[in-house]
Amino acid sequence: MLDIHALSHAYAGQPALDAVDFTVPGGSIVGFVGRNGAGKTTAMRAIMALLVPDAGTVLWGGSPPTSQTRRRRFGYMPEERGLYPKMRVLDQLVYLGRLAGMATVEAREQAREWADRLGVGERGRDNVEALSLGNQQRVQLAAALLHRPDLLVLDEPFSGLDPLGVDVMAGVLRAEAGRGASVLFSSHQLELVEQICDRVVILEAGRVVADGTIAGLRGAGPRRWRIGVDGDPPALAQALADVSGARAWRTDADGTVLVELADGGGAAPLGALLDAARAVGTVRHFAEDVPSLAELYREVVTA
Repeated sequence: MLDIHALSHAYAGQPALDAVDFTVPGGSIVGFVGRNGAGKTTAMRAIMALLVPDAGTVLWGGSPPTSQTRRRRFGYMPEERGLYPKMRVLDQLVYLGRLAGMATVEAREQAREWADRLGVGERGRDNVEALSLGNQQRVQLAAALLHRPDLLVLDEPFSGLDPLGVDVMAGVLRAEAGRGASVLFSSHQLELVEQICDRVVILEAGRVVADGTIAGLRGAGPRRWRIGVDGDPPALAQALADVSGARAWRTDADGTVLVELADGGGAAPLGALLDAARAVGTVRHFAEDVPSLAELYREVVTA
C-alpha cells in the first residue's frame, strides 16, 4: 500500500501541496483529480522522488521506499513523456526494462508481450517519432508496465487516446489492479474516472478536499430529488420550497425541479413533497437525483 502523509511543497514560496494525505491500497485504482495547477503532478513527482518535498512522508508497505524499490517495483508515466524519439520501439522498451532491473531476455519477452497487448506490436521496429501521439502513449504505458510493478503512478495516461485506446488503457489498469497492484492515475476525464476507479482523491489548491469511494462521496452530501408535474414550474418550485426542511435547488430546462432535503429524505418529508407536487398538477416525475462525479467535483471545488 502507498501511504502519503502530510505532504507539503512550495515553489518559490507558492504552496503547491499543503499537508496532503491519502492512500492507495493494493489491488485498487485511485483517481487523482483536480484542476490544472492543483498539485497532482507535484505529488506524483514526490512519490517517485523526482523532487524532495518540504515536509511529509511517502511510505510503501509501511516504510520509506529506497531508490532500488522505486526503480524495480514502481511504474511511472510522467506528464512529460520520456521516450527517445529516434530509438526503435522494442529496443527502447528493452533498454527501459533493463534499467528497471530486468534481465535482457526477460525484458525482450515482456517488451514484445506488452507491445502486442497494447496494439503497437507491428510498430516494434519503427522509431518512436514515426508513431502517432496515441501510439506513443501506448509505448509509454508499456514502459511503465513491462517490469510488472507493484505500484503504478500514471500522470494523465488517457490524454490523447482515441476511444479504442481508452478502452485498452482502462482494461489494462483493471487487470493490473486485479493482480494486486496499487494504481494511481490523474485525469480530467471524470466520467472515465467514475467508471474504473475504486476511490477518488480530489485536490484543490494543493489540498485534499475530498477522498473516498464515489458512493461515499455521494453519501456525504445532501440527498436531492427531481420532481416534475404537468403544471407551472415556478409554481412547483414555490410549492416545494414551502415544505419544511426542503430547498428548491434549481429548475431545469425540462421543467423539473431539483429539491434538497435537510434530513436526507425520510418518508415524512418525501410524502410532504409528493403532496405539494400533486397540489400543482399531475406528477410525471419523482425520483432521487444521483449526482455524477463531475457534479460532485464541481460542488466540492467551488464550496
